[in-house]
Amino acid sequence: MTLTEEQRQRVTAWITQGAKLAEIQNRLATEFGLKLTYMEARFLVDDLKLVPKDPEPPKAPALPAAETKPVLKPIPAGEIDGGEAALPPTGSNVAVTVDQITRPGSIISGKVNFSDGQIADWYLDQAGRLGVVPKVQGYKPTAADVQEFQLALQREVAKLGY
Repeated sequence: MTLTEEQRQRVTAWITQGAKLAEIQNRLATEFGLKLTYMEARFLVDDLKLVPKDPEPPKAPALPAAETKPVLKPIPAGEIDGGEAALPPTGSNVAVTVDQITRPGSIISGKVNFSDGQIADWYLDQAGRLGVVPKVQGYKPTAADVQEFQLALQREVAKLGY
């Protein structure tokens, strides 16, 4: 496929304006009468040594000052024996974090620090079941801690768009 110099300049201008490959394919058909497959349009853009721009990700809306909470940052493994790190305390009695790398078999996972200082791993599996695995075998959090954990987990997961 050969284009005239004017056509090449037009395609270059479309790319610099942020046109996507599908838009370029459509414009080639409507403006120049060139019907190309998507792959042919891709090869054409590649032959012209052009790179379509990635769209800018939408900016997250800022939370009002009244709802701003401390951000829990992931703690690198290995800071405490066994490779597990304690969760930082927050203004509430229960602190919840989300793992950057989800545990196998889970949709999402993380850690919880209950009001009495006990730490547990939590996970949500593909069937939507919530599981909590305490570090100390046989540990059972109080009903109030469980309720606060569920609310804190709901807030953290909502921040991530789940």
